[in-house]
Amino acid sequence: MRAAVCLAQEVGAVLGGSAFLLGRLSGDGEAKGIGMSGEQRIFERAVRIARAAEEVFLWHERPGAFARLTPPWERVEMVSHVGGIRDGARVTLRTYLGPAWRTWEIAHRDYVAGRQFRDVLLSGPFSSWDHLHRIEPDGAEACVLTDTIRYRLPLGGDLAANFVEGMLDRMFDYRHRITREDMERAGDWKDWEGKRVVVSGASGLVGAALAARLTTMGVGVVKLVRRAARAADEIAWDPAAGRIDWGTHARADAIVHLAGENIAEGRWTAARKEAIKRSRIDGTATLARGLAAMGEADRPRVLVSASATGWYGDTGERAAREGDAAGGGFLARVCEAWEAATQPAEAEGVRVVKLRTGVVLTTAGGALAKILPAFRAGLGGRLGSGEQWMSWITLEDLVEVIGWALRDERVRGPVNAVAPEAVQNMEFTATLGGVLGRPTVVPAPAVMLRLAFGQMADEALLASSRVVPAALVAAGFEFRQATLEQALRAVLGKRS
Repeated sequence: MRAAVCLAQEVGAVLGGSAFLLGRLSGDGEAKGIGMSGEQRIFERAVRIARAAEEVFLWHERPGAFARLTPPWERVEMVSHVGGIRDGARVTLRTYLGPAWRTWEIAHRDYVAGRQFRDVLLSGPFSSWDHLHRIEPDGAEACVLTDTIRYRLPLGGDLAANFVEGMLDRMFDYRHRITREDMERAGDWKDWEGKRVVVSGASGLVGAALAARLTTMGVGVVKLVRRAARAADEIAWDPAAGRIDWGTHARADAIVHLAGENIAEGRWTAARKEAIKRSRIDGTATLARGLAAMGEADRPRVLVSASATGWYGDTGERAAREGDAAGGGFLARVCEAWEAATQPAEAEGVRVVKLRTGVVLTTAGGALAKILPAFRAGLGGRLGSGEQWMSWITLEDLVEVIGWALRDERVRGPVNAVAPEAVQNMEFTATLGGVLGRPTVVPAPAVMLRLAFGQMADEALLASSRVVPAALVAAGFEFRQATLEQALRAVLGKRS
């Protein structure tokens, strides 16, 4: 039995690396089954999408599609991708399996513009793998995306067939939801096709997700990098020295500033606190002064700059809104100086949006990824009393909020980038345990957290952050995951 489980985990992890695995649902959302013919297995699904077939096909041809379709719980790396999805294109991936990475290769064949393409496995842990993606019109403004996968498991792999089927279902649920939701919001991006957005922190958790979303919508992404630029889509900068080498990218349409030290990496020593502060203030000031120094014709019209709900300090039971003054504590002082550093750009008429972001929920990194091993082992529990409030947002929704802030010219000033439903830590703990099907009876006492993390425990783990997304609600922003259980099921790949 253990061998079967290990094989299923291996096959599931490998499947998670497929560049274009999608999924098939019938019109009422019920999953179709898996048929078998001898040793060959057939997995087929379809989904109806309310966008024209040509648009959906183009979405798959754009460079961000791989990242958009990779579930956050998978550890997959793109080694190389040459030729898009046309005949002869090759994809090399690495998937993490236990203590090692496995490499496998795919070739694309049978490309028909606007209608289909095929992935064929050249090397990897399957005996064979053939995945046909077909997109057929369903009226003028909709289409049906159908994926048919014919595969054979390696010798002895039939023991793991049920596990593989379950993993396929989980992954395809994710891919279909992302594809459908992205495409059905594509109209919001129509006026932004062909525009360019400069992104700092583009290799980070949020920046990478944002870049994928932008590029699949036809928006060019230029990355700020702290080294010499090596590609046409890079700009070298040195925030500490206040230098940006704009080159030919001075006429970008917008800047999204996400770079900054992780506040949760280690104890807050004096040196660590200074690094956190400087990483936020120096980068923001460098960008704002750079924008102010540009001529009006060259200057990007909008700067979306990251901030944090730490602005409000410990809110206790009070519900904080964008108009509230800064609170007390180290994080509040950092956020206040961070946001103030945008002033040179604002003074020159740049529309500045300051995103006060809560805890970002994703299994790809951040707080949730760190606590998951303990919760999966049944060792999770509340932090301290568990009565402190927590304001959160999924990575998917944070990316959508940034997109909204870029597009809507009425938006400026602070925006609370959090979901509508703040929860107490005890509720978060119970909900996560319920979604995972694990007990949550091992609390982390406040005294132990303080011993382990010092000041960070009081400000980042035990303080209340009850923040209301008033600006988003007033604008009618539509969250993909508005409730905590919905969010956790989405990021963990758990059906309701």
